[in-house]
Amino acid sequence: MTIAVTTPAVSFEFFPPRNLDQSFRLWETARALAPLGPDFVSVTYGAGGTTRQLTHEAVTALASHYGLNVAAHLTCVDATREETLQIVADYAAAGVNEIVALRGDAPQGQERFTAHPDGFANSVELIEAIAARGDMTIRCGAYPEPHPDSADTAADVAWLKRKVDAGASSAITQFFFDPETYFRFRDSCVAAGINAPILPGILPIQSWAGTRRFAERCGTAVPQWAEDAFAAAGKEGEAQLALDVCVKLCERLVAEGVDRLHFYTLNKPELVLKVCAALGIAPKGDISQVA
Repeated sequence: MTIAVTTPAVSFEFFPPRNLDQSFRLWETARALAPLGPDFVSVTYGAGGTTRQLTHEAVTALASHYGLNVAAHLTCVDATREETLQIVADYAAAGVNEIVALRGDAPQGQERFTAHPDGFANSVELIEAIAARGDMTIRCGAYPEPHPDSADTAADVAWLKRKVDAGASSAITQFFFDPETYFRFRDSCVAAGINAPILPGILPIQSWAGTRRFAERCGTAVPQWAEDAFAAAGKEGEAQLALDVCVKLCERLVAEGVDRLHFYTLNKPELVLKVCAALGIAPKGDISQVA
């Protein structure tokens, strides 16, 4: 059977700014990417929930000034159930009706996540509580390679099914280098009865050194071919290689039926724009018309 290759839908992840320079970068990134007509954009929490208020400010600004469908990241870290659900209520009051519900990483200085005594113990509890409102679209995380706190991929698949059964309507994966990693995970999820869309998380390589460090923290395997290729390319050839690697990954995913791609932008639009252009994803309007 031949799968018809179509132009995929896209979504983008941003992080909230901590200073004025980062604010300008976020708004410039949003202005550059908004014309591509993303299904949604998401805004992260800092580690341990450290950017909770900044995330709220960025989410509401992106929604009001750029007309984007914004999904706010929300975690279980260092907050009571009441405080967490009040954040959801505040988003709803501001017209934001999408949440990316996550357990969250341990606060700085702690090795492992520990639930607040009066908080949600995990992402499943958080998703159940948000779903009970009946007015939120809930997305969750997925891990095609074992989460650092997980026994193996089978455990991650079982946990994802619990999150979907609790009310998540789609999942966004951690980034990966090899398309086969995603395909194996997707097939395992289908076999487990998970019918929610699983969006592959794509990390364009802005810096090879930085990407390697990030991969080590989140448990993403770095293949030898990537090590060899970036070592051979050197600083001079890194940017072109990063573009080629990302385009090839996306093309393979789309060729195998993936119709949605979620890009981790790191608030840097240039490489993301080049990848989207190579995939035939064109602006849907004049960039100068974006507020």
